[in-house]
Amino acid sequence: MSEMITADLVDLDLSADTKEAAARALAERMVTQGRVTDLEGFLADVAAREAQMPTGLDGGIGIPHCRSAHVTEPTLAFGRSAAGIDFGAADGPADLVFLIAAPAGADDAHLTILSSLARQLMDAGFTSELRASSTPETAAALIRGDEAPPGEDAREPSADASQDSAAAPVAASAGAAADSTAPTPDTAADDRKTPDTAVDGRETPGAGSGGRPFRVVAVTSCPTGIAHTYMAAESLENAAREAGVELVAETQGSAGFTRLDPAVIAAADGVILAHDVPVRDKERFAGKPTVDVGVKAGINRPADLITEVREKAARGETAAPATAASETPGGTPVERAGDAGEGYGTKLRTWLMSGVSYMVPFVAAGGLLIALGFAIGGWQVNKAPSVMDHFVWTQSGSWGALLFQIGGVAFKFLVPVLAGYIAYGMADRPGLVPGFVGGAIALDINAGFLGGLAAGLVAGGVVMGIQKVRIPAPLRGIMPVVVIPLISSAIVGFLMFVVIGKPIATAQKGLTDWLNGLTGTNAVLLGALLGLMMCFDLGGPVNKVAYTFATAGIAVSDPGDSAMKIMAAVMAAGMVPPLAMALATTVRGSLFTRAERENGKAAWVLGASFISEGAIPFAAADPLRVIPSAMVGGALTGALSMTFGATLRAPHGGVFVVPLIGNPFLYLVAIAAGVCVTTALVVLLKGMRRRAPGTTATDPAGGAPAPRKETQQPIAA
Repeated sequence: MSEMITADLVDLDLSADTKEAAARALAERMVTQGRVTDLEGFLADVAAREAQMPTGLDGGIGIPHCRSAHVTEPTLAFGRSAAGIDFGAADGPADLVFLIAAPAGADDAHLTILSSLARQLMDAGFTSELRASSTPETAAALIRGDEAPPGEDAREPSADASQDSAAAPVAASAGAAADSTAPTPDTAADDRKTPDTAVDGRETPGAGSGGRPFRVVAVTSCPTGIAHTYMAAESLENAAREAGVELVAETQGSAGFTRLDPAVIAAADGVILAHDVPVRDKERFAGKPTVDVGVKAGINRPADLITEVREKAARGETAAPATAASETPGGTPVERAGDAGEGYGTKLRTWLMSGVSYMVPFVAAGGLLIALGFAIGGWQVNKAPSVMDHFVWTQSGSWGALLFQIGGVAFKFLVPVLAGYIAYGMADRPGLVPGFVGGAIALDINAGFLGGLAAGLVAGGVVMGIQKVRIPAPLRGIMPVVVIPLISSAIVGFLMFVVIGKPIATAQKGLTDWLNGLTGTNAVLLGALLGLMMCFDLGGPVNKVAYTFATAGIAVSDPGDSAMKIMAAVMAAGMVPPLAMALATTVRGSLFTRAERENGKAAWVLGASFISEGAIPFAAADPLRVIPSAMVGGALTGALSMTFGATLRAPHGGVFVVPLIGNPFLYLVAIAAGVCVTTALVVLLKGMRRRAPGTTATDPAGGAPAPRKETQQPIAA
């Protein structure tokens, strides 16, 4: 990172008291250096990234970052705060703040900065020296990895070793010597053991054989593939070095990954998989003693994992052979979620959410295009001929028809994508083909959304069943490419066409007819129920169920009036919680902490954009007051929206799609009513709260933050 940070981009006396102010102070330095062209535009991009997930890490570290069109070159700025700044970490405020900026589209540069920095942050010597740096030049040189400037103390050898490991694994190959770190007494004792005999007649050493250190290969990955992927690798490498173990890590991050050398895997005595997403090409590690955990375990307890894999090797306990990453327990995106003992209901919910999460972008794109087509081309645009046959550049009707027809094509993917990724959640990549085939059949036989759900579950189950069949070794290579797609697609197609398709299509028609027949009290009660669901968990599974129910109704080229009323009620209710929290922090700011008041400013924009997650910081801090208040307001808004007969063809957009809403004035009245009710309840309940005697909580008026906890907390993945 030689050119990414200079002394001019370092502030060792960062006086900001909020994360927004800290980002502004560091961004101003980037502007001065000509690395950011538009300060406000860049800060908006930083805030948008921050709204997705807090960027605070345990250990007093904040890493706000984004890609932005206003950045001219990859840049890193560093600030050190004496008072600490809240970036959402579990253990308290951050005193070390790194603002990372990358040009729009420069994914590799952005991820390279993040991954390199993440590895360095796992080195306690590195962070200690940053806290002790006396000049900006020293801090910048330390972050770049340069030699210390004249007059400064050289870095400790252990810190240097850790920095070297940021660029390369502890052992570069299976035959790499480990004489830089002497084995511990336990390791030496283990090394003198004779190899145990494992299953299938193969030798599985309990420790390194032939007097060599124990060898481990590791794979780390996290959902975003940025910070925690590389932090887990660094943590495991450091722990391995201390234990006298040779460890080579493969980081499966967003910037891609380099596969471990097959010779290194073959020579390994054990495997550690620290991941929250499926390990790619997991079959490479079949037959090895394996520890399979989440990425947080790799960061927080690496020494325990190394001990565990050595114990498994000593017992001769190996992973079952597999032909695909999904064949071993816990290998799929679903089975890796949550605790090992979670019930089938939890897995089923996660399978469904896997499909919904991939479907929603198609809903948003297709729905907005269709809505814009109606807005530009009029309500008869769905009767327009194909733009392939008739398109006049100067007629708005032609442009409206173009948008409408593009949106209609996008909508045709909804059910296949839903089914395909439900199957993917259950059986990983082998489930995609039968899932998509089953979803397409559901669309063809008018089984609709319900048919897609069934097709995805059936496809995933069929593939999982096929994978349990023992296959001769010569045939394993063609299983995932030929055999599984062929057999599973044939079975799913037969079931959808002949067995379950017709009943599901009948049920789908019945549901549609019921929705179209809703009037009066029934419609109002449905609106209230959907409003309650939208505000219950603010973007969680219950919220997504209500949203998916609404979008499924309008996911056709000509939705019914009832379906559009339901979509309007759902979006209106989802806007209430963040807008209400923003209003509450404005009218009674003394009831909220300084951080909450800052979050309230962002909640105005998030709420107006129909992003319910904007209320999550408030709900997390005070769930017993915020969530019930939001549910009351959301239920009122949903009921009023249905009462007023407001309709909506677009599945997203918030106030920005008001021109596409039927009865827009009354629709806004319904939202305002819910916001006012929720605000009043939150203010009333918070005002009734009595502060416990002797409390040391943060002063709502903006006093000093609560003392930072010293207990180590797990880092969020």
